[in-house]
Amino acid sequence: MYLSTVSRPATDPPVPGPGRAGRRAALVSGNVVALGTVSLVTDVSAEMVTAVLPLYLVLGLNLSPLAFGVVDGVYTGATALLRIVGGFVADRFRRRKLVAGLGYGLSAVAKLGLLLAGRSVPAIGAVIAVDRLGKGVRSAPRDALITLSTPPQSLGRAFGVHRTMDSVGAFLGPLVAMAVLLVVGRSYDAVFVTSFCIAALGVVVLVLFVRERPTDRADEGGSADGAGEPAVSVREAFGLLRVRAPRRIVLAAALLGLAAVGDGFVYLLLQRRENVELTWFPLLAVGTSLAYLLLATPLGLLADRIGRLPVVLGGYVALGATYLLLAGPLGGWPLLVLALTLYGLFYAATDGVLVALAGPVLPARLRTTGIALVQTGQALAYLVSSVLFGLAWQAWGPDTAIRVAAATVAVVLVVTAPLLAPVRRTASRKVSR
Repeated sequence: MYLSTVSRPATDPPVPGPGRAGRRAALVSGNVVALGTVSLVTDVSAEMVTAVLPLYLVLGLNLSPLAFGVVDGVYTGATALLRIVGGFVADRFRRRKLVAGLGYGLSAVAKLGLLLAGRSVPAIGAVIAVDRLGKGVRSAPRDALITLSTPPQSLGRAFGVHRTMDSVGAFLGPLVAMAVLLVVGRSYDAVFVTSFCIAALGVVVLVLFVRERPTDRADEGGSADGAGEPAVSVREAFGLLRVRAPRRIVLAAALLGLAAVGDGFVYLLLQRRENVELTWFPLLAVGTSLAYLLLATPLGLLADRIGRLPVVLGGYVALGATYLLLAGPLGGWPLLVLALTLYGLFYAATDGVLVALAGPVLPARLRTTGIALVQTGQALAYLVSSVLFGLAWQAWGPDTAIRVAAATVAVVLVVTAPLLAPVRRTASRKVSR
């Protein structure tokens, strides 16, 4: 029966005892570092494109706020359902590294697709969908590899280190894009070609240095080589939603996704308010990434110490404060510094910590599928949020739209705090075993 599979303690990675194993638990594994390096390189590539995309679409192609909201939502959410497919395939065949590699490869190829799309908005949307398909396919297997390479009580630290390395790439990406634009003029094609070359390097690092260790499969409650274990079925995978803790966290992730309106809108609002020169526009993303870089590991450690739920909720408080600043009286450098710092704090407190909260309540055998369900719920909600925010901007103006977004954050926090409290207790019991 499926429920017996979920409740069986052997499905979770063993907690190291004292001695040498306990000392090793204080550090992140080599697999986490290798995956962090892949994410660092890939994020340099991705953020090069992300940093110039709002300018390219809104100012270069004259897209309306609603049209940009649709494209921005597609960039994150349109291929969200494929996260579940990628997670299920990775669990069924126990080939998480291979599925992740396919996702990274798709995203790399998509960078060249932007060259062929030209000024056609439908073609650009299709290429962006392919790029997000790659991200959707790779995210859950990558995060599952992290959880299966880390003891439960150190998941906050592991995800903090991984997200720190990831944010180094996000920090460098806009700088590389700006350097390319300064050297060749406002040639977006040069940015896309450079982005492809860097993304291809990330795939090489994955192939050479990331391992899907036999011990990862042994942690799944079976033999090291998986012999004699039945393959994960579709019924078993979707049976996760019949279990209270996974169902609660998937629902909460979807609600939290409704609270975020998208980086492009935040940066466009700052550019509009402060009249930031277009050449320096990528530095807005750099500011967010710098805050994320500095805060991801400390907040991961804090989440391991005080609990992951308070850190996640605190991150969304920072998001609501960011939205209020964008509609408030503060201006100039104080606004830029404070808004970008809070925005980076939001990502550092939520991105990996939410997965770390979910990890212990998901059976190792279905870990990738469970993480994919969480990420899919959040991404689909983000797609809806981006479209609605673009519509609100067009109908009511940017100031009213961002105030509504801040109010939405407050409502979502009130709903998700009691929804996730039982998940926190379940996770704490699993970690203490």
